[in-house]
Amino acid sequence: MLLVLRALAFDFNGVLVNDEPLHLSLFQRVLGEEGLELRVADYYKRFLGFDDRDCFAAVFSEAGRTVPSSHLSRLIARKASYYQDAVRKDGYPFFPGAVELVREAASELPLVLVSGALRDEIEGALRQAGLEGAFRQLVTAEDVDRGKPDPEGYVLAIAALNAEPPLPSRLIHPHECAAIEDSPAGLEAAAAAGLRTLGVAQTYPEGALAGAELVVRSVAELDFARLRELFS
Repeated sequence: MLLVLRALAFDFNGVLVNDEPLHLSLFQRVLGEEGLELRVADYYKRFLGFDDRDCFAAVFSEAGRTVPSSHLSRLIARKASYYQDAVRKDGYPFFPGAVELVREAASELPLVLVSGALRDEIEGALRQAGLEGAFRQLVTAEDVDRGKPDPEGYVLAIAALNAEPPLPSRLIHPHECAAIEDSPAGLEAAAAAGLRTLGVAQTYPEGALAGAELVVRSVAELDFARLRELFS
């Protein structure tokens, strides 16, 4: 049976915006201020794909330190402030082809964005690119109790597509939505929610994205016609 693609879900960091190195440097800066070290290899091997809350909590835990929720909130806010300083200076670094892909896809299908990034960061990037109305729903770090690889964000996104006007003529099922992700954690989350998966090797090498149904090297290789072809 031919499966019809009826919706698309995009990750943000590492798929649309090339800011993973910036996030790493800011995690290192904030953790350094707390007397903790985050090594580059550890970040990319174990923590990339985590939201800020889970990354900070994991580094503190591995150092044998507890972090109260109130202090964790301050760490997240401090990192967010540093991030806003950086993007005010340099802008949001979109990957080549990312803005064009979103615009084209949004004219064909309902889109959702599922990310561990903060809502202010995502909305700022979308404003910069003129994509404010491209996504039917944004599921951000503030909207979930459990970040990727937990499927909660994708479950919420599919529910939102079926509840927010304009309502689909029939329910959109998870297997009718493809998720575009750059990390093993993100792919695991999407697959656990029942979505089809496309990995883009912009952060990890292609071999590290073996959990994806399909893998491409970059979003610059994609347009809507190719997405339709890949998932037919």
